[in-house]
Amino acid sequence: MTALYLGLAIFMGTHLFTGFARGTRQALIEQIGEMSYKGLYSVISLIGFVLIIMGWRQASMEPVYTPPEWGPGAAVILMVLSFILFSAAYLPAGRIKSFVGHPMVVGTILFGLAHLLANGDVRSVVLFGAFFSYGILDRIAVAMRGETGPKGTSLVGDLGALGLGLLGSYLVIHHLHRYLAGVALDPAHLFGH
Repeated sequence: MTALYLGLAIFMGTHLFTGFARGTRQALIEQIGEMSYKGLYSVISLIGFVLIIMGWRQASMEPVYTPPEWGPGAAVILMVLSFILFSAAYLPAGRIKSFVGHPMVVGTILFGLAHLLANGDVRSVVLFGAFFSYGILDRIAVAMRGETGPKGTSLVGDLGALGLGLLGSYLVIHHLHRYLAGVALDPAHLFGH
């Protein structure tokens, strides 16, 4: 599980660095240039992501706890919401983005929580617990900076977030999850049928 821990430390560390060390980040950008900073940030994040995937496949599946019976069904609902929020983060500010404030952060929290409700094995607790914790820490960083998030009423932003979020969650749940995570989902069993 060393690769998983190392990958999470690298991936989460780079992302938390941008949230908590704004002054250091800006000084680094001024020193090496914005494009170089973005390139370095992307390479380090990618290394972390690759290590997470490698570590996930090798990590222990020993049970830590038994998820609640309703956990998988709740996870689907939370994941649909997180996909809508992930989509809203990249679209013009509509009512969804304005209400949530920081949809990527809240979507990450829901992503981690959803998977913790559906999985109780060691690797899931480590991975999704880390994403859940990262989301909480990032939310704290946002609050410390006093950022309230964008405000807007773009219908395109809202409809786009709903459409892309529903499409993305459908594709992942029904088709891609087995390839992304190595675990096939049976939607009929997610709600106890």
